[in-house]
Amino acid sequence: MITISNQYAPLLISAVRDAVLYHEGLLRSETLRDRSDYEEHHLQLTIFLEHLKKEYKAQEEEIGLPLDQIL
Repeated sequence: MITISNQYAPLLISAVRDAVLYHEGLLRSETLRDRSDYEEHHLQLTIFLEHLKKEYKAQEEEIGLPLDQIL
């Protein structure tokens, strides 16, 4: 298990969300020849983001910053 301090939890959520959005844009672009690796990576990022959001919600009061303000 990894322990992330409350101070860095919002940054982690934001960074992973940005990565998901970046890969969504990349998958829509015409610059990729082989999308399969990127599609799998995007799927894993999306699953990871959902897991982080669930974990964050459980600690939201302690962290002091609502998840809605990060997303």
